[in-house]
Order: sequence, then C-alpha cells, then structure tokens
Amino acid sequence: MSTTVQDSDPRSSTWLSRWEPENNAFWAAGGSARAWKTLVITTLNLTMAFIAWFLVSALVVRLPQVGYKFTPSQLFWLTAMPGLAGGTLRLAHMFFTPMFGTRHVVSLSTLSLLLPLFGWYYAVQDPATPYWMLLGLAFLAGLGGGNFSSFMPSTSLFFPKRLQGTALAIQAGIGNLGVSIVQFVTPWIIGFALLGSASFLGDSQTLVKNGVESQVYLQNAPALMIPFTVVFGISAWLLLKSVPVKANFGEQFDIFRSKHTWSMTSLYIMTFGGFSGLAATFPLLIKQIYGGFEGAPDPLAWAFWGPLVGSISRVVAGPLSDKLGGSRVTHWAGLGMVICAVLVARAAAPESLESFPQFVAAMLALFFFAGIGNASTFKQMPMLFSPRQAGGVIGFTAAIAAYGPLLFGMLFAWSFGKLQSATPVFYGLAAFFAFNVALNWWMYARRGAANPC
Repeated sequence: MSTTVQDSDPRSSTWLSRWEPENNAFWAAGGSARAWKTLVITTLNLTMAFIAWFLVSALVVRLPQVGYKFTPSQLFWLTAMPGLAGGTLRLAHMFFTPMFGTRHVVSLSTLSLLLPLFGWYYAVQDPATPYWMLLGLAFLAGLGGGNFSSFMPSTSLFFPKRLQGTALAIQAGIGNLGVSIVQFVTPWIIGFALLGSASFLGDSQTLVKNGVESQVYLQNAPALMIPFTVVFGISAWLLLKSVPVKANFGEQFDIFRSKHTWSMTSLYIMTFGGFSGLAATFPLLIKQIYGGFEGAPDPLAWAFWGPLVGSISRVVAGPLSDKLGGSRVTHWAGLGMVICAVLVARAAAPESLESFPQFVAAMLALFFFAGIGNASTFKQMPMLFSPRQAGGVIGFTAAIAAYGPLLFGMLFAWSFGKLQSATPVFYGLAAFFAFNVALNWWMYARRGAANPC
C-alpha cells in the first residue's frame, strides 16, 4: 500500500483510501485516533450483540416460575439454540468484513438484533406461547452471536501487530461483559413496571417461588435493550469507515490449507467455547444441581459473576499476551482450566448446600482462566498469519467456538436426562482441555517450537 497519510477518500462514505497501521508516520498522523475511535464504537455494538445473544439464558430460569410447562431438557435446549445460530451465522460473518466493510457490517448487523428483542418482548407475556416459537426466537437471539466473527477481524485490520493483542482483548473482553450485563440487569429490571405504568409495556406475570407469589414484567428485559440497539446501530452507520482490505468469497478459503487454522480453532474452542457454553448454562446448572435443597440460591444472583470474571480477565490478559507472548499465556491458562474442571466435577453431585461455595469458586476460576485464554489465543493468530488471513482465521475460529452454548446445552441436557448429574461432562471437559494444553505446547510454546507465537 502507499505510504501517503490520507484520512479518507472523499468520493466514498464507507471506504478509507488507504490504511497503514505498521507505518509509524501514518499511525501518528491520525491513524491511531481513528483506530481507537473505531474500537470504541464497534465494542459498544459488540456488547449489545452479546446482550441479545445471552438474553435467553437470563430469561429461561424464570419461565417455569411464571407458568411455562417445560422439562429441564427443554430448558437446556432453549439455552442451546442461540449457540446453534451464533456459530452458524459466524461462519457467514467471517467473510463479511473484506466484502462489505466495517461500516455496513457493524451497523446493519446491530440493527438486526431488533428482531429477537421484539420477539421476546411479546413472547414472554403469554405462558401459552408454544415451545416451537420460543425455540425459533432463541435461534434468532443467535444473531448477536454471529456479529463477533466480523467485528473482531475488522479490529485486527485497524491496529499494528504490536497492539493487536491489547485491542482485540479490550474489544472481546468488554463485549463479553454483555453476558454479565444481561444476567445482572434482568432480575432487577423485571421487578417493576417501566416508565411508571403497569400497562405501558404490557401486563405483569405472576411469579411463584417457594410458594410465594410476586408480580414481574419479563418483557422489560428485551424492552430495555431496544433503544440502545437503535442508537448504537445508527451511530456505527454515521461514524465508521472501512479499511480497504478487500477479498471476494473464494479468495478467503486459502486459510483452510494451513494447519495453524485447525490448531488455533481447537484452542479457541477450549477457551471461548468453554466461556460461552458455561455462561449460557451456568444459571440452569445452579438451579438443577442445587435448586432442590431448602434455601436454594437464586441462580441469577450468582450466574452473572462467571461471565464478569471471564470478561475482565480477558481485558487484563491482552497486554500481558503482548508482553509475554500468546502461546505462553495460553499454556498456563489451559492448565488452570484443566484443574478447575476437575474441581467443578467434584462439587457437581452435592449432598447439601455446604459444597455450593466450592462449586461457585471453581466455576469462577474456570471462567477466569478461560478469559485469559481467550485473549492469548487472539494474540497468537495475528502472529501466525498475514493481516487479511488473520482476520479470516479469527472469524472462523470464533464461529466454531460459538457453538459452545449449543454443545454445552446438548451435553447437559443429555447428562441430566440420562444420568441426573453434570459430573461426567466436567470430567470430559478436563480431558479436552488437557489435549489442547499439549497441542499448544508442542506447536507453539515449547522451546524450539517451529512457530513460536
């Protein structure tokens, strides 16, 4: 590309005329300011995407309490459907940024979140809503999951390699906070009528918990997110530009000829697949494992802590990975995940509430190490590939790992349905994590590795 520093092509409202983040003069003369502004806007939109994606996980634990007649397996399938959609849509999103540009992809995909938000707003007001319709709306919530695989490759194009670990960790970490936000805000916002009118946004539902009745407004959760979605989507359309790194659909398939695409996919399944899958199922796990005891904890009072810890650790681990190297950080994060998965398994078949603190502590530690690994793997990918290929690999690995909620929902539905326990799932996860620790060590982290990163 040319080394001339120029802000944008006056003939285009979408595409920058050139972009050279590795050119220090270009970076200092305005490139840095535009990159960080773009990061802020896309991160806000990504946070809203995660809120929409995990809205179902925050609502599903309340559905039986307001009159919906679903089995535990049916509830786990509701949490799984956003993962099915998110992973599948990410396979498409991975191609979008080089084809359509940051501006169009971020703004239009954010505005598409209005479909599941309006759908859930109406559906939760009627316990007679058929199960198949809720499954469809849960699938639509996966629109938010798809956005990650176009937003993150876009960010990788805006920053020089020396800052990509930090930038990607900030965006993904803060974006992941959307999971905690929706799981934290939902129990509070459904407890009263918005705008001071019991009928303005719909009538209340009667919630029965431990024989005690109360009035709630489940529709408040999606209703609160709708205006933010509109504002963020329109802001992205008005304020963003696109990096002139273009490739058609066919040209982007060259990433699949590299062994590193497949190894990094496995590593990211371990980290983000573990994070997203456990974030989606954590509330139901608490309910199913500890909900039968007298004085059982409220799942939503605890569940948001897991995604919160994982999101913060991801932000912190970005600069650490830039300094120490992604593969080294991934190695220690993976070891931590192995140990924590075993500890969770040991507390997943309790005889009383006494083991609940151990269960929560082990789960939070598992989220912590998964968040670290999420950041470090995203540092590794730009070091292994060219900028355009790195964007494609980031998108593809994120797409496959986004099936985490689907996979975990299916595994726990099977495990509780057949064995009435989650213990076998966590031992299986420990084995999978151990495999990936060995894979990362051999290919990237050991002394003398062919591709240290």
